[in-house]
Amino acid sequence: MSDEIRDLVVRWAAAVHRGDLAAVTADHAPDIVMFDVPPPHDGVRGLDAYRAVWPDFFAWQASGAVFEIVDLHVTEGAEVAYAYALLRCGTPEDLAAAPNTRLRLTLGLRKDNGRWVVAHEHHSFAT
Repeated sequence: MSDEIRDLVVRWAAAVHRGDLAAVTADHAPDIVMFDVPPPHDGVRGLDAYRAVWPDFFAWQASGAVFEIVDLHVTEGAEVAYAYALLRCGTPEDLAAAPNTRLRLTLGLRKDNGRWVVAHEHHSFAT
């Protein structure tokens, strides 16, 4: 069963890397809450606000940055699930200077009309 969620997360990460906003948001709940690395630190709430944060990231990503999953774990129940992952995220220069730096990702998912959607998303870097 967790293969469905694993595939969802892998598709999402690939869409982020491509800069494909429609695919990035395809499996997100309308009431998504995201806590991200850049402000606002009190979170982004709702799908419209979530969509609005991606263009700047995509522009940075297009400069040659990497965004790839290196470790992914999924725990699934009947109606809710969570996933956490480590990702390589940075420009070649960033990764050369700090090759072990990883972006931490945590997702909270729920079933909506029989399909998994991301209801909570959290990105962070260790400081």
